[in-house]
Amino acid sequence: MLGLVWAVASGSAAAAELKVAVAANFMAPMQKMAAAFERETGHKLLMSFGSTGRLYAQIRNGAPFELFLSADDETPARLEREGLAVAGSRLTYATGRLVLWSPQPGVVDAQGEVLRRPPNGPLAIADPKVAPYGRAAVQALGALGVLDAWRPRFVQGESIAQAHQFVASGNAPLGLVALAQVFDHGRLLKGSAWVVPAHLHEPIRQDAVLLVRGQGHAAAAAFMRYLRSEPARALIWGHGYED
Repeated sequence: MLGLVWAVASGSAAAAELKVAVAANFMAPMQKMAAAFERETGHKLLMSFGSTGRLYAQIRNGAPFELFLSADDETPARLEREGLAVAGSRLTYATGRLVLWSPQPGVVDAQGEVLRRPPNGPLAIADPKVAPYGRAAVQALGALGVLDAWRPRFVQGESIAQAHQFVASGNAPLGLVALAQVFDHGRLLKGSAWVVPAHLHEPIRQDAVLLVRGQGHAAAAAFMRYLRSEPARALIWGHGYED
């Protein structure tokens, strides 16, 4: 179970430390961005990865995060309304894509027709109650008219990282996961995949927001600027995200 995973960006001595809550789908690009950001600024990122719902609950319960990179745009807006995030600080740093993935070649066809066949084994998704990618998965299956057939076969991870782990470990032959988890700069890392057409689910707009604890924090302001920079945008695009 992924739970709350802490990672510290390596590199030179830091000018300041910044505690960042990050949606699990963004783990791979965020780790690369953290290393580059530290090299450029001297600031050090202390990162916690998890489902958006779980991280939201942590923030509500007083976790000392200063920035939040969500997997949706609704949760940062809610934090603003609740007075836990700085009003007007939100920005959309990425739009995510959903992918049907198997670590085995030839299992997923180029049109995703495997979803229209009778289920053969479980299908891993993130919990739609707490994970935006899980909600998108349910919406896509519904749009395809196959939700009722697959629902009894769901294996739900608390986060999209855990859903991916279920598939990668062989506990589920298929999963609806984040494209960024299996794609890097135009290359499928392993297996077979079908990128779910974006019109089959609501847009997965991912917002970052400055939390109240980070107000006036130079490293927080610097990282929000860095998210808009060309190097950061190139890295985000390279992992399959869109603007």
